[in-house]
Amino acid sequence: MSTSSNGQKTPLLTHFVAGGAAGFMEACTCHPLDTVKVRMQLAKKAQRSASGRNLSFLGVGIRIAKNESFWALYKGLGAVIAGIVPKMAIRFSSFELYKGWLANEDGVTSRTGIFLAGLAAGTTEAVLVVSPMDLIKIRLQAQRHSMADPMDIPKYRNAPHAFYTIVKEEGVRTLYRGVTLTALRQATNQAANFTAYQELKRIGKKVQNVEDLPAYQTLVIGGISGAMGPLTNAPIDTIKTRIQKATSLSGSGWQQFKTVTTEIYTKEGLRAFYKGLTPRVLRVAPGQSVTFVVYEKVKKWLDNFTDKTQDSGPLLASSSPSSSSSSTGQK
Repeated sequence: MSTSSNGQKTPLLTHFVAGGAAGFMEACTCHPLDTVKVRMQLAKKAQRSASGRNLSFLGVGIRIAKNESFWALYKGLGAVIAGIVPKMAIRFSSFELYKGWLANEDGVTSRTGIFLAGLAAGTTEAVLVVSPMDLIKIRLQAQRHSMADPMDIPKYRNAPHAFYTIVKEEGVRTLYRGVTLTALRQATNQAANFTAYQELKRIGKKVQNVEDLPAYQTLVIGGISGAMGPLTNAPIDTIKTRIQKATSLSGSGWQQFKTVTTEIYTKEGLRAFYKGLTPRVLRVAPGQSVTFVVYEKVKKWLDNFTDKTQDSGPLLASSSPSSSSSSTGQK
């Protein structure tokens, strides 16, 4: 577990609160890129411009804004914020918890321990938060309706309505459709993410001989570490997205996986498994940059506040007897 400036262990509550704040800022900043990524992954054929050329991630984003209004890029944001705040809170606090369990007698965690702690943290957040949040978000983002036209009423009006409708029509278990793939994706994401971040952060502090890295360096390191996950598990994310978007899939999780995987491969080819990789990297990398910068800042503020509170405690306690004795003497 990490330590504050006075050498004491940072409470898990600090990691929980700092992680939640980081998640909120990350969602508000980067959600449009996620909407573009989902649209590209769900497209059966490459989206083309009027001239017949394949649209880039920027072109897809412009088309969404043009046809459905700019705010369509923020479809599903309510579900994301409702999920990402507890997700990030659980991610950082559980990672620190697992990392502490895997530390040696001196409190040092090896690279392997950090990797395993990342795996466990990713699995924890996937099961508790990410799977139902992702399904609701994808259903909202997949709707192609104009938010500028009040007569164009979608099936799912917002995140709570989507939750209610899905549970009513398809059952609670639908919210956990693709949970195994979600857990696998999140586990590999966070294993790569935390391992790269912790190692790059350690090297940066060692080379510069500093206690804390400047915010701009945390921004760069967060972006690099954030890109590691998407580059290693893009097919998993594409298959998971297709499974969660579908409303008519039946059978066990393994049967659904085989059905979707076979359909993608036979109808769209091997490259289809990497659809949306560019916007996903461009979504996750800056997202992790924002996340780690905000997390480190909020954690430092909370550590400083805790230290000042603890330092003022003994002073108040020691001043009480002397003040009472002086008042007694005056009497």
